[in-house]
Amino acid sequence: MAYQQPALPYADNALEPHISANTIGFHYGKHHAAYVKNYNGLVEGTPFDSMSLEEVILKTADDASKVGVFNNGAQAWNHSFYWNCLSPNGGGEPTGDVAAKIVEDFGSVEKFKEELKTAAATQFGSGWAWLVLDNGTLKVVKTGNAQNPMTSGQTPLLCIDVWEHAYYLDYQNRRPDHVAAVIDNLLNWEFVNENYKAAK
Repeated sequence: MAYQQPALPYADNALEPHISANTIGFHYGKHHAAYVKNYNGLVEGTPFDSMSLEEVILKTADDASKVGVFNNGAQAWNHSFYWNCLSPNGGGEPTGDVAAKIVEDFGSVEKFKEELKTAAATQFGSGWAWLVLDNGTLKVVKTGNAQNPMTSGQTPLLCIDVWEHAYYLDYQNRRPDHVAAVIDNLLNWEFVNENYKAAK
């Protein structure tokens, strides 16, 4: 059963002016779509074809002979997750149960935001910055390329894409400006709370 690229949860231009419709068109319509197409081509006719995307990611994470399956599968998952981490009505202060947990585990919302901004800005090369739940504790982590925290036993709650294709059309080499715009204006705290509730 082929993995289907989920529909965007908003219009291409819904995240403007922070992320342009042009960026969404290339990012979702070309990059994300290519990962899904490549993944389906690689797993067709194999035992992976009947597994969930999460199962395949976990089974192929440390298998050098399956690096193509992992990279395309994980990138398909990461992007599907990422689009839901953003909202036209997002940003601002954390809400719900996760807000209190952030203060408990980071000391303050500002400290959390600084850690997330630093992780996203300092990830060398392509990758992701994440808020995860790790054995009951919230942590900020960063991963390179297609890596996903679930392969380390952590539960992703939100992510920020810092591959150049996520921001270069809008921000060129100013990755920190893109990251700040996402955190301040687009983070979908309702989605983060859903993930936190499910992970507890």
